[in-house]
Amino acid sequence: MNLREAAPKLSPEQYEKNFAELPPAMTSRQAAVEAARCLYCFDAPCIAACPTHIDVPTFIKKISSNNLRGSARVILEANILGHSCGRVCPTEVLCEGACVMHEKEEKPIEIGRLQRFAVDYVLDRGIQLFRAGAPNGKRVACVGSGPASLACAAELAKLGYRAEIFDRNELPGGLDTHGIAAYKLRANDSLREVDQIRALGVEFRQNTTVGRDISFEKIEEDFDAIFIGIGLGETWDLKIPGDELEGVVGAMEFIEPTKTRSFQDVPVGRRVACIGAGNTAIDIVTAAKRLGAEQVHLIYRRGETEMPAFRYEYDLAKLDGITFHWHTQPTRIVGHDGKVSALECVRTRTESAADGTHRIATIPGSESIIAVDMVVRAIGQKPVTQLMNGVSAVALRENGTIVVNQNYQTENPKYFAAGDCVNGGKEVVDAVAEGMAAARGIDTWCGSPRAKQA
Repeated sequence: MNLREAAPKLSPEQYEKNFAELPPAMTSRQAAVEAARCLYCFDAPCIAACPTHIDVPTFIKKISSNNLRGSARVILEANILGHSCGRVCPTEVLCEGACVMHEKEEKPIEIGRLQRFAVDYVLDRGIQLFRAGAPNGKRVACVGSGPASLACAAELAKLGYRAEIFDRNELPGGLDTHGIAAYKLRANDSLREVDQIRALGVEFRQNTTVGRDISFEKIEEDFDAIFIGIGLGETWDLKIPGDELEGVVGAMEFIEPTKTRSFQDVPVGRRVACIGAGNTAIDIVTAAKRLGAEQVHLIYRRGETEMPAFRYEYDLAKLDGITFHWHTQPTRIVGHDGKVSALECVRTRTESAADGTHRIATIPGSESIIAVDMVVRAIGQKPVTQLMNGVSAVALRENGTIVVNQNYQTENPKYFAAGDCVNGGKEVVDAVAEGMAAARGIDTWCGSPRAKQA
């Protein structure tokens, strides 16, 4: 990418320091002390708060007894991507947010870090906890290699199915590998999880685009069921003048290089503006600052209290010195010699209508200019379900997501779907929970329900 002014390069040591995991991994002593704080509640609200319903008290109790293999087994039985979820889950609003320690006005148990501690133990030692079930002679194709497909394929493999994953990217793992900030999860950590799933006999066919390299007709002919876990696509356009300038990129286009290249090779402007205020926007501004950008601006047309990002993510960005522009809407991206040089914005206010609805209105005469070298769009992702247009009886909602029933089966009974292409964009743990549920739905529909092989 040819930027007007690029951020100054940092030393390799500084990049590694900037992108060190937050928070750091626990030591054995820290894990033992933290596990001892758990009350092992009988009706543990942390279990109910987890979309995959990990038995949190049991896995923590096993850490206390130094049974780390058993602890990891409890976690991964419920969530095969427990390694990455222990790093990227919004535990503050899920399991830890439900911890009874809040009622005692004490710090909640650090469930996420304890989960990382246990699962890292088995991955670091190459311990394979599960094996494939007895073959039942049936094949399932999974389109996409993100968390939903990985969870579905792993569950099917345990049930005796031959699961094959088709994915257009060179590296498997979907969002975990390509789209989550590197200070939360490195690509290599995601690929370690993939290796665990591959060891179950799941086959990966990378660099394979369904609809181009292989048709749905061919997949339907060769497989007993088809699972769609294609996630979401590119970021929506801003639809303002200058959106085509060099230096304007989408959210995933910005984040992916931080996962797949050396940090010093990632293009970043000296001055960066990010449009949006969700968790992805926070990932972008935080990463930009850590890549060496001198000034980083977050632009949001609503107020601070309406920001969709989690509070702890926002607090992290504030610590990194991000400049927040509330009630501010971009109107034009200014260019010089075809490259971004500034962002023109206008102030906004919320107006109430007679019917009780609210709308964002711009304030005349409040225009301002912010000098920037890069603009990142983080205003949501487009659905990619146009891929399904040639498949009969797979219905789409108005927003482009796939319609499924309670078993994640589409109106075409051979097709199942889950993850962001169904829910519109939630957390990794939600995609895992849905992918596993879809696998059970596939097993029921194929008429061969059986107990998993331990």
